[in-house]
Amino acid sequence: MQSEVKLREAILEKTKQIYELRKEAESFIPGESKVHYAGRVFDEKEMQAMIDSVLDFWLTLGRQGEQFIEDFLSFTGMKYGLLLNSGSSANLVAVSALCSPNLSEPLNKGDEVITTALAFPTTLNPIIQNGLVPVFVDVEEGTYNIDASKLEQALSDRTRAIMFAHTLGNPAEMDVIMNFARSHNLYVIEDTCDSLGSYYDGKLCGTFGDISTYSFYAAHHITMGEGGAVLTNNLNIYRQALSIRDWGRACWCSTGEENPKGACNHRFEQKFEGLPDGYDHKYVYSNIGYNLKPLDIQCAMGIEQLKKLPAFGDARRKNFNMLYNSLKKHEEYFILPRKLPKSDPSWFSMPITIREGSGFSRKDIVTFLENNKIETRMLFTGNILRHPAYRNINCRISGDLKQTEKVLNDTFFIGIYPGLTEKMLEYMADTIDKFMEENSK
Repeated sequence: MQSEVKLREAILEKTKQIYELRKEAESFIPGESKVHYAGRVFDEKEMQAMIDSVLDFWLTLGRQGEQFIEDFLSFTGMKYGLLLNSGSSANLVAVSALCSPNLSEPLNKGDEVITTALAFPTTLNPIIQNGLVPVFVDVEEGTYNIDASKLEQALSDRTRAIMFAHTLGNPAEMDVIMNFARSHNLYVIEDTCDSLGSYYDGKLCGTFGDISTYSFYAAHHITMGEGGAVLTNNLNIYRQALSIRDWGRACWCSTGEENPKGACNHRFEQKFEGLPDGYDHKYVYSNIGYNLKPLDIQCAMGIEQLKKLPAFGDARRKNFNMLYNSLKKHEEYFILPRKLPKSDPSWFSMPITIREGSGFSRKDIVTFLENNKIETRMLFTGNILRHPAYRNINCRISGDLKQTEKVLNDTFFIGIYPGLTEKMLEYMADTIDKFMEENSK
């Protein structure tokens, strides 16, 4: 009779063989095979890790999650972190943590948060959901990031925080933003969901502000299928974020914590107003919370993905440069992306904006690309205030949103992710060339 160890080894070897069979069957036929804008990139290691985790049959967050967050903190150099079921949940928990009454200086309903209207919805939503007031400033042409020169103009006596994304992996102007925030005692929330592995002035995006968020959705720099994270260097902010992720409980014990005294070592020895003496600390609730944990099986995949992150970043930069150089000859018609001098982006994608007077529309070119099996996407919401759900929100607009409106009308993006081969990138460039031959003046 085989031992469990031998059976596991056999299952994992068969898993590898399945991966290899599928890989051998892959092919790319220009004009017939779809060129995706993003996607998962993995090998047998991720499949084996997930199968191995399933065989353990631990059904919630556990040792794989602990290992991943330890590795992730080591990579980023941050002190505290927690995993969530998505980057959207990470944004919700990050903002909610800063609103916790257990902080010495929490955000309060009616406080203002400077942000952009060029946003993914779940960057903005937590501001609204927590009763805060978004104050919208415009973005920069070409970087698509918050325009740091407009921050002072947006300031009021109610301003308490800044929240923004490093758009499509392109770092925002962090030195200016952080100097502004420090001079006015503002919280900084970095949405790093699209920019894992991007650097500004030699420092990782997500390590500048008070709290940062990450997404491990299939389209992002590494994936767990679904998943996210919150990182901070502030212990109290971390504890409030953990509480909010885990039902709002005051306790910071791990799920299934066996220590009868709990992580605080005083599980049955505390007194809380309104509760009986010695009420179990694991069932005391100090925040309005949720249950937003990922599963261990996802974290098993994430551990292997994180090992590949540097190579993924190299591939993204290489693919971006190749496509960018192919498109430069069309700059009369396209605004191509630009990065700031101190930036080293790990690009999420290639944004392209149609110049005024080009003689064709965004609809024309994206329809042409899609008909030729090249996926395109809008740059998130363009101007989110134009969308039905946001037309009547409580907000303030500082200045005009000229560039945001330009993005709404004329910008789209195409892929540069590590799953694209040189043949695919050449096909993309050739297809755009063909469109320009047929449509340029």
